[in-house]
Amino acid sequence: MNARRSYRWLALLPALGICVGAPLVDRLHANLGGVPLLLVWIVGCVLMTSGVMAVISALDDRSPRR
Repeated sequence: MNARRSYRWLALLPALGICVGAPLVDRLHANLGGVPLLLVWIVGCVLMTSGVMAVISALDDRSPRR
C-alpha cells in the first residue's frame, strides 16, 4: 500500500471497537440512562464508522470534489 494512503487503516477502528470492545463492555452490565451500556457502545461504534468514513473521504485524493 502506498504511504500516501495509509490513512485508510482508520477504517479498522470501528470494526475493532465492535469485535474487541463489545465483549469487554458486555461484562460490565451497566446502564446509561436506562439503556444498556453494550447498546450505547454499539451505537457509538456505528456513529464512529460514519465519522471515520467522512475523514477518509476527505483525505482521499480520488474522491470527487464539490
